[in-house]
Amino acid sequence: MASNDSRRKPDSIIRSRRMEWLASAGLLLLCVSLVIPFFNPSDMALVGILKWIFSAGALIYTGARIAGVNVPGDSLRLKRMRRMECWAGVAFVVAALFWFYSESHLGPYAGVLAVLRQTILFTLVGAFIQIIASWMIASRAAKEGRGNDEKPAK
Repeated sequence: MASNDSRRKPDSIIRSRRMEWLASAGLLLLCVSLVIPFFNPSDMALVGILKWIFSAGALIYTGARIAGVNVPGDSLRLKRMRRMECWAGVAFVVAALFWFYSESHLGPYAGVLAVLRQTILFTLVGAFIQIIASWMIASRAAKEGRGNDEKPAK
């Protein structure tokens, strides 16, 4: 059974790295699709296309976070901190929903800022949650890593 456990750990680590890459790709889609409308604010057709790219990025990010990036051997506290990143994905999905709602509710002549107001707000909320969760995870992983290195030396 020990050989089965040793084979599963590298697979789970590879899976977690793939999910991290996928989440990063989703964040890049979010960023690009949110910034581009401000370079050409009069082109509402472009805004209509970019809302789909933003939504795809939000779903990719959220799916990667929900799929689970926990490595076997993580403490319960570290697993809970990783679960906190899922809430950032929820904020991004809500931002995408507001983009669809605002564009249909306000019409094509409202302007980019009026259409993207709530979308920008919820994207900032998701980014804030993601940043805080990343800091907490890095800090906790360093503490757990140092704790494991020091125990055998005692």
